[in-house]
Amino acid sequence: MKRILDLIASGVGLIILFPVVLLIAILIKMDSKGPVFFRQVRVGKNNKDFRMFKFRTMHTGSDKGRQITVGDRDPRVTRVGYYIRKLKLDELAQLINVFIGDMSLVGPRPEVRKFVNYYSEEQMKVLTVRPGITDQASIQFVGESELLAQANDPETYYIEEIMPKKLNLNLEYIRDQSFFGDIKLIFRTFFAILKK
Repeated sequence: MKRILDLIASGVGLIILFPVVLLIAILIKMDSKGPVFFRQVRVGKNNKDFRMFKFRTMHTGSDKGRQITVGDRDPRVTRVGYYIRKLKLDELAQLINVFIGDMSLVGPRPEVRKFVNYYSEEQMKVLTVRPGITDQASIQFVGESELLAQANDPETYYIEEIMPKKLNLNLEYIRDQSFFGDIKLIFRTFFAILKK
């Protein structure tokens, strides 16, 4: 049932949102050099790597340094990228991943391998389900980049403070997941973005 919802919702979403997607693509190309999409290797279900789509919001080559975005005005972020990120429109491209089966609408947010290497045996259980576009942790940590901006060492703070809390929420989701719970999380995500 979850996969059917993912397939229908992502397919319909891609069709309905095509004008928005086209506008985002044009703005990205007008604002800075580089591709429209940014594809990053993330860790998915069964600990397998996949390439996750995002609309590019940073200058080309910015991903070669640190793996996390710090603060509202990270210098790597383009002018248009700032607004795309603020409205979470960069995540719309992940409907492609949902449609082809790499991701789900709801599920633990996929991490890069570098951070997965820090997972404990218990935390590795989050890799038993498809990763998602949104989850409880995305709602709770909607202002994550601002939190990281206040840390002396953002990456260490993420690994030691934020990531374990996110993983605990994801493990709770896996234990209690349900179809109607997923629908509720989708609506809560919209409201969290609007409030931000």
